[in-house]
Amino acid sequence: MLTKLHLKNFKAWKDTGPIRLAPLTVIFGANSAGKSSLGHLLLALKQTALSTDRKRALHLGDASTLIDLGTFADCLHGHDLNSSLDFSLSWVLPKPLEVRDPLQHTQRYLGDRLELDVSLVADKSGQPEVQSLHYGLTNASDVVLDVNLSRGENRKFSLESDHYKFVKAVGRKWPLEEPEKFYRVSEISMARFENAGFLTDFALATETMLGSLSYLGPLRKHPQRTYQWSGDTPEGVGQMGENAIAAFLAAQHEGRKLNRGPKRPIQSFAEFVAGWLKDLGVIHSFIVKPVAAGRKEYEVLVKTHAQAPEVKITDVGFGVSQLLPVLIQAFYCPPNSTVWMEQPEIHLHPQVQAELADVFISAIRSRENSVARNVQLIVESHSEHFLNRLQRRIAEGEITPDDVAIYFCQRTGSATELKPLELDLYGNIENWPENFFGDEMADLTARTVAAMKRQHQEQTK
Repeated sequence: MLTKLHLKNFKAWKDTGPIRLAPLTVIFGANSAGKSSLGHLLLALKQTALSTDRKRALHLGDASTLIDLGTFADCLHGHDLNSSLDFSLSWVLPKPLEVRDPLQHTQRYLGDRLELDVSLVADKSGQPEVQSLHYGLTNASDVVLDVNLSRGENRKFSLESDHYKFVKAVGRKWPLEEPEKFYRVSEISMARFENAGFLTDFALATETMLGSLSYLGPLRKHPQRTYQWSGDTPEGVGQMGENAIAAFLAAQHEGRKLNRGPKRPIQSFAEFVAGWLKDLGVIHSFIVKPVAAGRKEYEVLVKTHAQAPEVKITDVGFGVSQLLPVLIQAFYCPPNSTVWMEQPEIHLHPQVQAELADVFISAIRSRENSVARNVQLIVESHSEHFLNRLQRRIAEGEITPDDVAIYFCQRTGSATELKPLELDLYGNIENWPENFFGDEMADLTARTVAAMKRQHQEQTK
C-alpha cells in the first residue's frame, strides 16, 4: 500500500509537496487542474518496470502501453529540459524485509516500509537518465538502512550509505554502471562490492509494488450482448473495463469468496457483486451464464425489479454497465493492491454516487478467505454526493479520518496546488476551499433576484 507520493517538475506540478496516501484517497478539483497527472506518472513507472528494455530509465509510452506521455520535454514542468523530474514513493511492504550483511553476520536490518527517491534529467539527446537513486528501509518511522546511488560531476556513479558499509571486492575496480531503468542497481555494479546483493531485494520489492497497481479510466466500454471467455485470468478489468466480465468469471471459476468486513457473511464472488448491485438499487438480480453448454460466449442477464423479466445488460440503463467494472475491480484485484480510478460516478444517479462511498469503504475493509485484503483505492471524483456520504460515515464512526485522505486540486497561475482537506471526527471539513463545488450561494442569490424581478414584471403588466 502506498503511503506517500511527492512529485517535482512533472507536467502541471512544480512541486506537489508530500502527499499522504490513505487506504481511501479521494482527489477533487477543477477540470484540467492536473489531478490525472498524478496517476499518469505511476502508470509510466509501472510500464517501465514491465518493459524488457533495462537501459531505458523511464518508458514514456507508445500506442501499445498503459499510457503515452510523449517526449521527456512534454513531461517536464514548463517543458524545461534543464530541470530535473523528481519523484518519491513510500509504501508498506506485504511482509517485513530483512537484510543481513554477509561480512558481519550479527548485523541485521529489518523494516516494513520502503521509500524510493529518484531524480531524472535529460541527456544530450533529451532522453531521461538517472541522476540519483535513493532507497530507504524503515521500521515505523525510523530509517534502518539507506542506499544512495548518485552521479558525480564527472558523470561517474558512487554507491554510499549512512547505515551500511559497502566493501569493494578485491580486483574489481571497474566503474559503476548506469542503473537499470529508474530503480535497479545493475548486477555488474553490485559485483563491484562484496556485500551489495541485497539491492536485488529492493528492486524486486519495487517491481512488486508497481505490479500491484491498476487503473480504471473514466471512459468505460459500452455493454455487449455477448462476452467471450475461454478460461483465462486477466490481471484486472482493463483501463476501460473491457475485461470486467472475464475477470468476474475467472474469480467465480477460482472459487474466490469474500465478505464486506469482519463478522460479515462470506459469499462467492458472483453473490458478492450481485449483492452490491442490489444494495445500490441499480438492479434486482444479476447473472452471467454461457449462451449454450460448452460455449465460450457468455451473456449478462439482469432484472430491474422482482417482477421484471430477465433481460440482457444491453437492454437496461447505461449506468449498470458503467458501474460494473468499478465494483468488480475494487474486489477482484489481488490483496495489497492499489487501484487508481477516475470518476467512477460517471452516468450514475446522485443516490448511487453516494452509495458508492460505502462500496469503497467496504473494499478497503473486505476480507478474502477470512484474511484482510489490504486494498487501497485512489479516486478522482467530481461528486458532492460521494463526499457527503464519506463525511457522514466518519461522523458515524464507520471509518476514521486516518483511513481517508481528501485533496482539492486547483490552478494557481502556471502551476497547480494540491490542498489537503482537514477532516475532524465529526466528518466536518475544517478548511473548505472557496467554490469547491461551484458557487452555490451565487446561483441561489441570482435565482432569487431573477424570480423577484419576474414577479414584479408580471404584477405591473
